[in-house]
Amino acid sequence: MRRHIVLGSIIAIGLLSAAAGAFQQGAAPPGRGQGAGRGPAAPPSAAQLTVDKVRDNLFVLRGGGGNTAVFILADGVTLVDTKIAGWGQPIIDKVRELTDKPVTRIINTHTHYDHVSGNVEFPATVDVVTHENTAKLMPEMRPVMGRPQPPGPVNIFKDNNGRGLPTRTFRDRMSLGSGSERIDLHYFGRAHTSGDAFVVFSALRVMHTGDAFPNKGIPIMDGNNDGSGLEYAETLAKAAAVPDVDTVITGHFNTTVGMADVKMYADFNREFVEHVRAAKQAGRTAEEASTWKVPDRFMAAGYTQPTPAALLSNVNVVWKELK
Repeated sequence: MRRHIVLGSIIAIGLLSAAAGAFQQGAAPPGRGQGAGRGPAAPPSAAQLTVDKVRDNLFVLRGGGGNTAVFILADGVTLVDTKIAGWGQPIIDKVRELTDKPVTRIINTHTHYDHVSGNVEFPATVDVVTHENTAKLMPEMRPVMGRPQPPGPVNIFKDNNGRGLPTRTFRDRMSLGSGSERIDLHYFGRAHTSGDAFVVFSALRVMHTGDAFPNKGIPIMDGNNDGSGLEYAETLAKAAAVPDVDTVITGHFNTTVGMADVKMYADFNREFVEHVRAAKQAGRTAEEASTWKVPDRFMAAGYTQPTPAALLSNVNVVWKELK
């Protein structure tokens, strides 16, 4: 009984970085750095973040929520995503281990709490850049479809008087900086949410996909934040066609991948949607459609079989969109 109570505490207190990735794949959320009977997780700290070097001036901080990119520029640091509430200061502390330059810009790939909540812990002078749809969604902090609400404040931006909300937005494309420091922001349409931004570090040939490509598992098609199942694959296909990119940082996966993986993820989501479309046309129910099995070619590439609950959540989004 004690084992069950402790594990429940770990999940509830929010090793939400692991839970976020696990839910995307439809797996049970593991405890990060915890064993049975060890009690609640420690408060967020820089020591709990791991650092992966992607290029000489580009790093990924893993843990605490979505993958955070750290791009060190001549006069400051640009971050992509800031994790769950409470992880902003640990990010700042970890960045100080890499450089003495301050964080001057945050790019948020989308509105979800495990990618934006750390924003409020940064100075008010930090420039926050998002897609225009994300800027509309962030003040509302709507629940994520198919997921429980995280512990802590329901609307962290409201509770912090709007601190950390976007200061600049873009519609289809925006370039920040120039030369070796240029960052290109792309919007290709709805997928995980209505505001998924793809961030390209052009001179480094690296892209950050956010949770449009979270990991090798089924994504969250978040209809509650205007995401789309029907448009998902096409959005990813457009991202996969961006030229001169070799390396991809995903929303939650524990290693970088390549552009061929982005294309495969587009195919994966296309096959899922076509399965749901065929089931509806055949007169089956949404529950029957949620019995989809991941095709062997994806399983061989390291994909996981989602839970029925995760599948049903996405089936319902696609079902509603189908005419």
